Amino acid sequence: MLAALALAARCPRAAPGAVRTRVETEAGAFVVEVDPEVAPITVAHYLAHVDRQLLDGGAVYRIVTLANQAPETRHKIEVVQWGMMRPDDQPPPLPPIVHETTRQSGLRHRDGTVSMARAQPGSATAEYFVCIGDQPELDFGGGRNPDGLGFAAFGRVVEGMDVVRALHARGEADQYLAQPIRVRSVRRIAPDSRPGS
Repeated sequence: MLAALALAARCPRAAPGAVRTRVETEAGAFVVEVDPEVAPITVAHYLAHVDRQLLDGGAVYRIVTLANQAPETRHKIEVVQWGMMRPDDQPPPLPPIVHETTRQSGLRHRDGTVSMARAQPGSATAEYFVCIGDQPELDFGGGRNPDGLGFAAFGRVVEGMDVVRALHARGEADQYLAQPIRVRSVRRIAPDSRPGS
């Protein structure tokens, strides 16, 4: 009984209407929960990539640590970035989406939050990152992006955060890994499923 309660505490039940996806990497798996009612544009775009299996064969390719950012960086962050890792000259399989700010969604870049990587607002496609620790400078009004619009948080890691932290620990002197870690597959799962089950 106690073991069952401990397991439930580690992976709480999904919120009503929430969807969970399992991200299987060469270094282990983690589960991302998204809520279409909270960030409808971004979640629909992410799930479209999942359902078309467009993220299979992608990679964890960028790990940002306090040590590998320039000393003069004013708003340092810690994240694990993953996704399709598309070459710059290759068009995305689905068009970029409207930027859904944290002011609109009410979400915040906290430990385990999953968000969209982007350049200009409205340029996000299929690159994501997971926050290591709270990262308020990534929210709307935060200083990490000069435009002040922040990044589009849309989900959270609900299982396998130990895997994400282990990935973060593999950060190198350069943020972009010399040998990216392959993402084998990303699939929808039942709310009570767990990595390796």
